[in-house]
Amino acid sequence: MIKSVLRGLALATAMSAVAFAAAKNPTVGGAAMFDSKNIIENAVNSKDHTTLVAAVKAAGLVGTLEGKGPFTVFAPTNEAFAALPKGTVDTLLKPENKATLTKVLTCHVVAADAMAKTVAKMIKDDGGEHDIKTVGGCVLKAKESMGKITLTDENGGVSHVTIADVKQSNGVIHVVDKVLLPKM
Repeated sequence: MIKSVLRGLALATAMSAVAFAAAKNPTVGGAAMFDSKNIIENAVNSKDHTTLVAAVKAAGLVGTLEGKGPFTVFAPTNEAFAALPKGTVDTLLKPENKATLTKVLTCHVVAADAMAKTVAKMIKDDGGEHDIKTVGGCVLKAKESMGKITLTDENGGVSHVTIADVKQSNGVIHVVDKVLLPKM
């Protein structure tokens, strides 16, 4: 009887440890995100990022975002893409607009592994606003208020980080609620 109780206790402890370890990374779009998988391997499982995944494929950026990195990706949700003017996404996904689509997407990527705590420190060190230079050549203005980070694109559009610090094997994803647009 005691052996049985001890085995049950050991099993419960082991299961709690596994649950605790799995809880380190947030769930995104109903899917577990694994820090052992790369940005693309995780993103394809998020039901909130199907438009982003389709756009990354259309732009030919899958290989890049599967690469070594490190990358920080500000990942707009399907709702963020849907908020663009009617027909924008369909137009961007056309093969003849690949260069524009690539520019838009790479304005969401930074060639660094920037966790929210690091970004918040840079904002504080810079007096309340920090310029983030993206792979696409855009400059995003990062600000922090009440523990939340916002990004302002080159057109004045403001995006909020809704889920921060989703670790990947090749960087980090921060989910955002607006598509960041470059000056065209």
